[in-house]
Amino acid sequence: MKKSFSCLLLFCLLCVTVNAQHHNTSNVKAHLTEAIDSILNGAVDREEIPGAVIGIEQDGKIIYKQAYGFSQKYDFGHKLLAHPPMMNTETMFDMASLTKVIGTTTAIMLLVDRGLIHPDDPVGKYIKGFDTLPKSTITIRHLLTHTAGLYEWYPLFYRSAKRQTTYDLIHSLPLKYPVGKQRSYSDLGFVLLGEIIEKVSGLSLNRFEDENIFNPLGMTHTLYNPLEQGRVDNIAATSLGNPYEKRMVYDSSLGFSLKEIDPASWNGWRDYVLKGEVNDGNTWYANEGISGAAGLFSTVDDLQKLANMLMDKGHIRGQKFISESTIDSFLKEDRFHNGLGWMMDSTNSFMKEGPTGTFGHTGFTGTSIVIVPQYHLSVILLINRQNMGLLPSGQYYNPNMLRQKIFRAVMNYAKGKK
Repeated sequence: MKKSFSCLLLFCLLCVTVNAQHHNTSNVKAHLTEAIDSILNGAVDREEIPGAVIGIEQDGKIIYKQAYGFSQKYDFGHKLLAHPPMMNTETMFDMASLTKVIGTTTAIMLLVDRGLIHPDDPVGKYIKGFDTLPKSTITIRHLLTHTAGLYEWYPLFYRSAKRQTTYDLIHSLPLKYPVGKQRSYSDLGFVLLGEIIEKVSGLSLNRFEDENIFNPLGMTHTLYNPLEQGRVDNIAATSLGNPYEKRMVYDSSLGFSLKEIDPASWNGWRDYVLKGEVNDGNTWYANEGISGAAGLFSTVDDLQKLANMLMDKGHIRGQKFISESTIDSFLKEDRFHNGLGWMMDSTNSFMKEGPTGTFGHTGFTGTSIVIVPQYHLSVILLINRQNMGLLPSGQYYNPNMLRQKIFRAVMNYAKGKK
């Protein structure tokens, strides 16, 4: 009898403990959702952003997924739409520079994993324009880490309208910095990585990624040039034309003006709201909408599939997609506190003070993704900030504070849950 009573008492204590833990977890999650709702609803109400979509997952389970505001708020004349379309969790976004990691870096990972290339291969092995000094010292690793010494940006569309001539143009440009000496974030380096992918695979960049990344991962809403493929609905609008890139050419204070470029010599600027057309001018005008630097459109659910593959050390549904050793080699922090393709510097606001091993990336349109392996956790935040138009300063609204607040709230949740 005494033994039965003891067992009953132990069972009751266990039930109380489990219920208390569940209650605590529920409270922590409630605090997280309240914090995120406050942050993003506040930004929409203050008209800092038109809208946003967020997705948070941990251990393969959805912690929170929600849409806020509108997928488009203003027309080209910056007039408020009479009936602005609401944002929803299936809305497709222009990924901007998330293309560099979603598509390009993953494609390079696959080629490395298959033994077709090596990060320390010289770029000149694949591209003739890089087979003489000083460019012959540039490796694929340099391109992936933004240490190749290339221009950060160049208005390629002033001198080219086709991918192949754009590649040739980049080959001909001089270096701006010594090779390997500093990190200078460069779109041009990732355009070249796209060229290498095409040369090694024998396929166009978009076809290689479709067949080897997006289709196997089930990323059915991730693609280039969605309008050309009949995807015309439920796409978040970005900028009202290309006002910022026009300013980059005309305004020397931004540091991009070049002696050989006469700003008035080209006038193909778009004069409508961009919706389903890549915002990045070099990708749209000079790369036919497809490049290793920008051009992909995707959704929160599709991005989650890629994030899960990376968190699961290269596995999908229990099957190997990329080897764990290749994943680890790309996510090894270098002296500039970044991996190959991926950012790993925890001083970045969107992943500020993340634990060791945290990695992520941002996109100019307002997109971002952060993965925290220590907690098997990911945070995907998609904002269509450009549809608000330029601020009086000539800049777009900077969402870094929103990203930082959200990441802090998510990390507080992860720590409290443990």
